[in-house]
Amino acid sequence: MNMNVSKSGQLEVSGLTKSYQSVDHLIDVLRDVSHSLTSGDSLAIVGPSGTGKSTLLHLLGTLDRPDAGKIQIDNIDPFELEELELSKFRNAHIGFIFQDHHLLPHLNVIENVLIPCLAHGKPTTDHYDRAKSLLDSVGLSDRFSHLPKQLSGGERERVAIARALLMNPSLILADEPTGNLDRKTADQVTEVLTELPKQHGAILIAVTHSQTLAESLQQRKELVDGELHAVI
Repeated sequence: MNMNVSKSGQLEVSGLTKSYQSVDHLIDVLRDVSHSLTSGDSLAIVGPSGTGKSTLLHLLGTLDRPDAGKIQIDNIDPFELEELELSKFRNAHIGFIFQDHHLLPHLNVIENVLIPCLAHGKPTTDHYDRAKSLLDSVGLSDRFSHLPKQLSGGERERVAIARALLMNPSLILADEPTGNLDRKTADQVTEVLTELPKQHGAILIAVTHSQTLAESLQQRKELVDGELHAVI
């Protein structure tokens, strides 16, 4: 398996709708959301807290199911898959970068990056080589054996970025990736994120309150009353 060949990514979202039942009424979180992206594209989704940005990210990441509408990733509707196949699909096609990096404290840097491949058994030589290459690309070639507690916040987030890229996914979803970082460190992580689509041929979608990160990505959309609008 050649771990360095990028997938030809394609994301098609049409008519996506999601509601939640409160105590006495139905809350429409997303209404008729539609958008399409291809390999190398990057999109920032902005808007106040509580407008459904994380809900949209969970749907795109196949962690939740829409009430209506359709999502196609690489020309496949993941919600037509059985649960086991959906889990395999998610692992192979989608990478996640969280605000809280979610590194395992007892594993060193390279072991944390290798976590996604454990679903397939033991890491292969290709996995190790790709992990090392990714860590080098995010400026952490001298941190392979460090534990998360020995890293700065920005370094931990860059480990999370490398981990998200390990399986060479076509879609990268980032939820407030600079939210817990100081300005200088956030700028460094933003620079790394901005290069992701170009270097790896992936689609990057970032939910963010950071104007700097939003303006660094190719497209910007705002969630308003459950609908996705272009930012002028």
